[in-house]
Amino acid sequence: MRCPRCESERIQRDYDDAVVVLRLIGLHKLLCNNCGLVFKGFDPLRTAQRAPTSQENRERYNRRRGPRYNVHLPAAISLIDDKVQVGKVTYSEPSRGHCDTIGKFGMSLSLVGARFNDGELSRIGRLLFVRVELPERPVEAVVALVTHDRVGEERKKKWLIGVKMHQISDDDMERLDAYLKTRAEGRPVVITE
Repeated sequence: MRCPRCESERIQRDYDDAVVVLRLIGLHKLLCNNCGLVFKGFDPLRTAQRAPTSQENRERYNRRRGPRYNVHLPAAISLIDDKVQVGKVTYSEPSRGHCDTIGKFGMSLSLVGARFNDGELSRIGRLLFVRVELPERPVEAVVALVTHDRVGEERKKKWLIGVKMHQISDDDMERLDAYLKTRAEGRPVVITE
């Protein structure tokens, strides 16, 4: 049995039953799980069953391209002003914050952001220069803003931002990969000074 609209075979009985007379001759209301079309179909053996989707039983699809790790690393975040001159880039004074989550393709940062006005950190796609202090050596990257949220009480408000990697040097990428590998293996990270 297939859906008349999308030709999918993912069919189940609809939650609203057909009239009793129609059900007796094998005609049922059916629901396509692919496109959501409700239609009448001939199913005398009742092969299509009602199958509710519950949140507990549904497998969660992990859309991440790589693992992320919870950390608490010092970070310095600067705004990139690329409107000065073509080919020239200037950075604002860095604001201190922390890297809360890190992965190969992005990170989440928290900062007070007293140096920046609200409009600067709420523009999706905004380029930032980030320096994260890893235990071995720092990693520097240009990142693009993906998510932003302003949380906290009036005097203690801070920014929570999610960023994706935009540009990172090969050396810094190798250093980041090595750090993520130690986190994946579960080895403790030793900080020596």
